Amino acid sequence: MAQYDKGDLERRMNGAIESLRGDLGGLRTGRANISLLDPVQVEVYGSNMPLNQVATVSAPEPRMLTVQVWDGSNVQPVEKAIRAAGLGLNPQLDGQMIRLPIPDLTEERRKELAKLAGQYAEKAKIAVRNVRRDGMDALKADENKKEIGEDEKKRSEADVQKLTDDKIAEIDTISGEKESEILEL
Repeated sequence: MAQYDKGDLERRMNGAIESLRGDLGGLRTGRANISLLDPVQVEVYGSNMPLNQVATVSAPEPRMLTVQVWDGSNVQPVEKAIRAAGLGLNPQLDGQMIRLPIPDLTEERRKELAKLAGQYAEKAKIAVRNVRRDGMDALKADENKKEIGEDEKKRSEADVQKLTDDKIAEIDTISGEKESEILEL
């Protein structure tokens, strides 16, 4: 039974890219983006729940997020969770609605966020390269077990390298767009 599975390698590389998109979505730019609140966990009903399971988050204006809390008894815990999340947001209560004005980013903070975006991209590239290594190891094992010939191994190695190069380029594109979005004034 051959170990090499190109579909599995591609799925795992795509997983690294989706993880990067999630990490970058949580980085604050100067614009309101509902994914900014994705990491917020609220302590309600005796357990921690993601914010989107106790409230509706929307971006009615380019520099404003609103959080419509479904159950009035959860307004205080939601406000507390947003303050504790370290996002630099200052919640303003309005009944069961919490308004979150998005402040301007300082130049220093923009540079920090851009550097963080670069670190996330590097983490994703490492994950993709690890998947590539697994694929190459599987091809070697298949050849050693005489399940594939040398020519097929070389062809498959070229496929794995091309897939890796494509995914690394995609990561560069995604992180480049995010970095320029962060740095634009």
